[in-house]
Amino acid sequence: MSHERLRKFNTRDTYPEQRLDNDLCQLVKARGTLVFLRGQVGQDLETGESVAIGDAAAQADRAMANVARLLEEAGSGLGDICKITIYLVDPRYREAVYRVVGRWLRGVFPVSTGLVVSGLARPEWLVEIEVMAVIPEERERG
Repeated sequence: MSHERLRKFNTRDTYPEQRLDNDLCQLVKARGTLVFLRGQVGQDLETGESVAIGDAAAQADRAMANVARLLEEAGSGLGDICKITIYLVDPRYREAVYRVVGRWLRGVFPVSTGLVVSGLARPEWLVEIEVMAVIPEERERG
């Protein structure tokens, strides 16, 4: 297989009120050294519960904690992020969210794109963060 899918889930469990049935996963580890993470939000990875409702900065902090944990599970890390995309539901959250993300990525210098969108998958989510990273060769072989 050209890639490995980690932390599989079905949207019927995440969004029961929406009657969806999509098989997804939190991250895909491509053969070689590429890692693609699903957009992360203010949500507990284990329980699926939303956290920090109403607080975009705290949601960004949880999203970045999720990113760090998922990258570690794949053999990568925050320092290996190449691209980050930040989705906001309100441009007024930009400064607070980017300050949080900046603390998590101090010294990393990834390519970055920021978008303001009309909404995310759940109305309580204010920010979503998606990343692409690499797995350094020394860790890929290990």
